[in-house]
Amino acid sequence: MREIKLNLKWMKPQPVLSLTAVVILFMGILWDELPAMGIRTALMVSGILILFCVSLWSLGQRRQQAGFANEICEMADALMEGRTPGNYRPYEDSQVSKVQGKLLQYYDRMLEGRRQSDQDRQTIQELVSDISHQVKTPVANLLMFADILQKHELADEKRAEFLSMMRVQIDKLDFLMQSLVKMSRLETGTFVLHMEQGSLYNTIAQAVNGIWAKAADKNIQIEAECDSSLCVKHDAKWTAEALENILDNAVKYTPEGGNIQILVRPWQFYTRIDIKDTGIGIAKEHYHDVFKRFYRAQEAAAFQGVGLGLYLARGIITRQNGYISVNSEIGKGTVFSVYLLS
Repeated sequence: MREIKLNLKWMKPQPVLSLTAVVILFMGILWDELPAMGIRTALMVSGILILFCVSLWSLGQRRQQAGFANEICEMADALMEGRTPGNYRPYEDSQVSKVQGKLLQYYDRMLEGRRQSDQDRQTIQELVSDISHQVKTPVANLLMFADILQKHELADEKRAEFLSMMRVQIDKLDFLMQSLVKMSRLETGTFVLHMEQGSLYNTIAQAVNGIWAKAADKNIQIEAECDSSLCVKHDAKWTAEALENILDNAVKYTPEGGNIQILVRPWQFYTRIDIKDTGIGIAKEHYHDVFKRFYRAQEAAAFQGVGLGLYLARGIITRQNGYISVNSEIGKGTVFSVYLLS
């Protein structure tokens, strides 16, 4: 009888076809021996061989499944414990590697969600703390003034003075509440921009009208240079508010008798609006800080404000696909440049 050597590894992908091929191969090998062996003996040997192959295949399958489960469980345990899996082979083309890769993707997304949740929680805590701090002073002043008016007999002139001071604190609270509402709408995306091709000249005029009285009180001259026919696609209402916030800052931090210039220059892709003042200036290391929510520099502590104007201005302009830059020199003034898509 011929010597038979078979490699059974090739049976794994398709076991039924592989076993059939083994039988046919074996019968072909024994074909010349059939007259001597007899059909019954040949079939018996073939059956034994098939049973042997099936047993080997089943054993291999069980071992393969057990190995697969162990690999996945080991990786899951490592991820749950926060360890880096040691059995992951990303460049191996196997079922284990594919499942491990999906597990890692899910784990990374879960971590990102947790980081975002922690960041949102911290932002809310900071926001609540900032609001509490901003509201505390005017509320305390109102309580104090009300207590004085209730418990003391004051001359009409003095009473009117206290009522005037109370009005200032009420206006401050009202401004703070309005700013917080705008900030909330801005951050949650609940405000709607109506982008239309419109006159930038009219938008700037609307912004200037909002701060004209404050500038006149400090004898600050405002000069604007803008082509009345210049049209840009923008939201006129929100853009005017953003520009008014920047102008309000310029008036606030510019000494009496100062000057504010507004210069509009159309570029190829953007229209640039420069707002230049002769105020106290901003240190270079604080260029980014001035756009943060509730940020107040030490040198600005003596001026009234809550630190939301520039934060809102940047948010409004950014959501119109524009941006704001700043350039300043301490003691000489500041230039805020607003860029709107042409």
